[in-house]
Amino acid sequence: MTILKYINIGLVVLSSIALIVVVLFQSGKESGMGAITGKNETYLSKSKFGSMDKVLASATKWIVLAWAVLTLTLHLFP
Repeated sequence: MTILKYINIGLVVLSSIALIVVVLFQSGKESGMGAITGKNETYLSKSKFGSMDKVLASATKWIVLAWAVLTLTLHLFP
């Protein structure tokens, strides 16, 4: 295997771990408490533009996109 394939495998592993961590930090839609963060919601915290939930949701989308592209390139180029 070439060095580029090893680098790609390492990036897939890192993006997988990052995806797991980001999903665990997100709060549930119904419970109001996150698995790890566990905070109370107030009116002011709900109306913030860059709230933690919005940032984590955006990060999840980008990490999933990166993971999908890396996985496809790993399997398309032997």
